[in-house]
Parts: sequence; structure tokens; C-alpha cells
Amino acid sequence: MSSSTPNAVDSPAVITVNLFLCVVVFVSVFSFLIAPGGLAWALSKPRPKSAIPGPSGLPFLGLVFAFTSSLTHRTLAKLSNAFNAKPLMAFSVGLTRFVISSHPDTAKEILNSSDFADRPVKESAYELLFHRAMGFAPYGEYWRSLRRISATHLFSPKRVAAFGVFRRSIGVKMAGKVLSDMERNGVVEVKKILHFASLNNVMMSVFGKSYDDFGENGGEGEKLEKLVSEGYEVLGVFNWSDHFPVVSWFDFQGVRRRCRKLVSEVNVFVGEIIKQHREKRSSDGGDTAVYDGDFVDVLLDLESDNKFSDGDMIAVLWEMIFRGTDTVAILLEWILARMVLHPDIQAKAQKEIDSVIGLDRPVTDSDLDNLPYLHAIVKETLRMHPPGPLLSWARLATQDTIVGPHVVPAGTTAMVNMWAITHDERVWSEPDRFNPDRFLTEDVAIMGSDLRLAPFGAGRRVCPGKTLGLATVHLWLAQLLQKFEWVEAGPVDLGERLKLSLEMKKPLVCRAVVRA
Repeated sequence: MSSSTPNAVDSPAVITVNLFLCVVVFVSVFSFLIAPGGLAWALSKPRPKSAIPGPSGLPFLGLVFAFTSSLTHRTLAKLSNAFNAKPLMAFSVGLTRFVISSHPDTAKEILNSSDFADRPVKESAYELLFHRAMGFAPYGEYWRSLRRISATHLFSPKRVAAFGVFRRSIGVKMAGKVLSDMERNGVVEVKKILHFASLNNVMMSVFGKSYDDFGENGGEGEKLEKLVSEGYEVLGVFNWSDHFPVVSWFDFQGVRRRCRKLVSEVNVFVGEIIKQHREKRSSDGGDTAVYDGDFVDVLLDLESDNKFSDGDMIAVLWEMIFRGTDTVAILLEWILARMVLHPDIQAKAQKEIDSVIGLDRPVTDSDLDNLPYLHAIVKETLRMHPPGPLLSWARLATQDTIVGPHVVPAGTTAMVNMWAITHDERVWSEPDRFNPDRFLTEDVAIMGSDLRLAPFGAGRRVCPGKTLGLATVHLWLAQLLQKFEWVEAGPVDLGERLKLSLEMKKPLVCRAVVRA
């Protein structure tokens, strides 16, 4: 008697699964072979009549491995060159359709267009509540209200000038911390000092308080710094769930879990500060009093008009702290690394400071306009090492639109590779040479009108805190160069690591010698 075995005939379910997998593989390979830009562009409806040049990438995955590396900006720049696609290049990451500009003209079209006024909201940004804050809120009345409030009450020239004395006092404390580290260790690791100083600066503007522990001794300042650092980590990591919907079911990277834990801690931390402000306002004359205090007071004034909920306020305040800390510290670390590597440039800047201010009188904000070479050093560092080489956060096409000769379909994520533009020999002479003097012979605007160098972006989504950030960098750099000569304590590694911002791969460790 013969007996049948389970393997003799495939079950219909097995055949169906095999057929499905064959179809997926076929579609992926077919799209990989025929579609510029890869799978997401092959599936685009309607397909653009004029194909945007770009790599297909790996079947189904696209250029995913470019984004999991720490040098994404360099990889995309090389691909734009290879495909002769500097004006506009198409590519895919999973099912996400991208275009990227590596040319000033198309960059200006993207950044200034109302069709790119929105941002794609990453899962981590959503979980961290940033979709209710200025960075990721959809373009509309709520976003315009946030922008108007911050421009008037936090980033106006009057407010920036009002906090000049506090910025100067932080610079003095920072110099004292550098001196104590030198006495104790013989070297100084500047990153932590700069980061905590920057955090304190923003805390005073936003929350009306500061910390003196420089992130040490387990104090409240150290707790806040850990919250901010964890936020950078989860926002900076490449999250597969953003581009592969099936993966989002599993949260195998733990991004969602980490975000929710962080948000609960932020709610407690920021909520307590809001509570303290409410209590102070009540004791000083009632909840409806109008205050000219810090940014918390501004939002509490607006709360009485039912414009903001507690959740909205926490999201907005948290984003202000988060976004305001990173860029200043990272930029100053790159500048000091360049000063160590280029002692002749450092000496020229110090000669300028000595002639305008001297060694004994403290630097003030009013001195900064008289230090053009110091400004040139900052600009050249922004060109060589832009903190946001891909302008940090991308744009989203809200409808089918035209960029150059090409149609970009609605739902496409658009990026600008500012690093590629600032390292293009057709845009800049000797782009790989650190040469601040180039900005003494040509005054290049860096606030967004000239896309050859727009480190803060441009258009509706330009960084709102750019004036405050630059005022801080200029003042602190002048204070640190007036006080110390920055010299090597070993080889300086200019290797890069792109997380949320472009950091030094190996933090700068050097010696700071008191100038006599």
C-alpha cells in the first residue's frame, strides 16, 4: 500500500506565498533595471515625463546604505557627480521617493517654493511631539503663529541684544572651565564645555534659568544635557520604519520605545518649569498679567487666549532647547580645530582682537562689527564644515511642482546638499583649502539669500534662530581667542560623523595656553 508524504504535493498556501515572493522579486529587479531613481520612482503615479537622472540603487532597498553610513553627504555628492545630476538627482530609499539638489540654482527653487513648505515627519519627530512645534508642524496658520511669536519674542534683534550680558558671562565661565581643565589635566576636551555652555545660553532665553555645574556632579544641568543628548541620538539615527512600512510594525531598532520614554521624562522636566512660572505669575498679580520675561511667559500669556494647550507648550519649548543647543557647540569645535591646525590664521585673528579690544578689556557685542577677519573665519568654517550638510531636515512636495526642467510629484522628499555646493570647484575656488581671506574680498551673505553658502537654509523654513546663533558664536570665539592660544596636544583628526549634525568623528583634544 502506498502512502502519501507531506512533501509530495505543495499545498495551495505554499504556492501562493512562493508566487507572491516571485512577483515581489520580479517587480523589484525590473524596476531596478529600468527606472532612474529606483523602485519608489518606478511606482510613482503619474510617472514624470522627463526622467530625473539618478541611481537605481539596490533592488527594493534603493540607497538605504548611503543613509546608514556616517558620510551620507559625501556619498550623495559623489553620486550626483557620477550621474551628471548636480542640479537634481532622483533616488529611492525603500518606498520613499527623493530628489536632491547639489547646485545653488535648483537649491533656491526648492527652498523658496511654497510647494516645498512642509517637512516629512519622521516617526521619531512625531513621537517626540515635534509635529506640534515649529520644526515639523505643517505649513499653515498654526505654524505661522509659532513663527511669528518666536520672531517677535525670542529671536528679534532687541531680544538678542538684551541677552548679550548673559552670553558674555557664559563665555567668561567657559574660559574659567577651560583654565581649570588645563590645570587639572594638561589638555582640554572642548566639546562638552561648548555643549553645556550653549545649552545654558538657550535655557536662559527660553526658560529664564541657567546652571553652574557644567554638566557635572549629577545636578539638574547634567540631567537636562542627558535628555537633549538622547533626543539627538534618536532623531539622528536612520530609522528603517520611515521607509519600509512593514518594518514599522516591529520597532526592531527600539526608536519608538526610546522616544516614548524620553517624552515622558521631558513632560516631567518641562512641565515642572511651566508650573513654577505659573506659580510665580499668580503670586505676582494673577494669571492674566502680561510679562516681558522669558519665552515660557510669552506662551503663558497666549494660553489665556486659548491658543496653546499644555502639550503644545511643552512641544514648542522642548524643540527650542533641542534645536538651539547643537549648532553653536559643533560649529565652535570645528573652528577651534581649524585654529589649532592653522596657527597663522589664529594669530591674525588675535592681532585683530588685540588692536580693537586689547588683552585686558572684556569683549562685548558692540566690538564684533569691528572684527571682520573673525567673521570671515566663521564663514569659512561654515563653508568647510556646515553643521547641517544636508540642511538637517528635508522638505516635502505638497503638490506636483516644477524644479528646473523636471516635474517633481507630490509626496516627494526634497533635500539640498549644502556640503556638495560649498565643495564644488565651479562654485568656489580652491574649495578644499581653508582660506578665510576669500570672504574679505567678497562679502557673501549667509542668511539664505545666496545659495552658494546657506548653512541655515532659506525660504519659509529657514532657521529662525540664525541671528542668535551667529551672535553667540562670534562673541564666544572672540572671548576664547582673546584669552587663549589654542595649540596641538596631538594630531587633530578632521574626520566627520554625520548624525543629526556634522560632528567631528574624534572630539577635539588640545591645549589652551593663556595669552600674556
